[in-house]
Amino acid sequence: MVKKYHKSFMAFATLLTFLIIFFGGSQSVLAHSTVSKGAVSVEDTGKTNPVDPENPENEVDPGESPSTEGPLRIDFVSELKFGLNDLSKENRVYTSLAQLFHDETDARGYYIQVTDRRGDSSGWELQVSQDHQFSNSIIQSTDGQELKGASLSFDHGWANSVSTAEAPLVTRDTIAINEMNSAYTVATSSKGAGTGVWTIEFGASSGNKNNQSNTLSPLVDKSGNPVIDEVFNKPAYSNSAITLSVPKTTKIQPVKYSTTLTWILTAGPTN
Repeated sequence: MVKKYHKSFMAFATLLTFLIIFFGGSQSVLAHSTVSKGAVSVEDTGKTNPVDPENPENEVDPGESPSTEGPLRIDFVSELKFGLNDLSKENRVYTSLAQLFHDETDARGYYIQVTDRRGDSSGWELQVSQDHQFSNSIIQSTDGQELKGASLSFDHGWANSVSTAEAPLVTRDTIAINEMNSAYTVATSSKGAGTGVWTIEFGASSGNKNNQSNTLSPLVDKSGNPVIDEVFNKPAYSNSAITLSVPKTTKIQPVKYSTTLTWILTAGPTN
């Protein structure tokens, strides 16, 4: 007797590598008194807790994340997951999972948090590159070890902050990563802009107050019941702002495929 089963595969991106290039600036912020002569030097602690990208006045607990150090730094990057997906010859576009939290915060889009505490406010640029194609080395057949031609896309990006500084300019076009080890610009800030704590979110919830389109949808199983995320122990959501497209001619095995993204935060004036 032959058992029939439904083939599935899991794809996710692990965010393991960060690179920060720093061309200058001070470890402290100089503030001049308006009452009497003198100056106050305020030391930057070098760490900023993650905030809600849709309500940045609130700190949140999204779990651990790689980060960088210094007055210009990356505080947090969402882990990019696509969850368990059905194998299909027709539908080869897979939607990412939304960001969940260990507190009462509702699901959010995928986001990156950048802090700029430099005194010179010279601007910065945030880029992303994919180190290698989604792959699984355990597969014995070399023909199926990677998702050949697969393209990772980021869309609906926007910036948010409680800072009164000018916002960084987020790339409005879809960022489609078609070449490995190539840097794609995500956001830039000119001199004097992008200071303080900023989030760059791809997608948004229906409850956002920033006039952003809702890209989140609750995940349900075949019986219509909510899919529970095992890490956060709460209902999972999909985020249509980030997708993985796999050509129909590419062979997919019912295994887990992974890749690595490198986020590059460069200090200095931008054009």
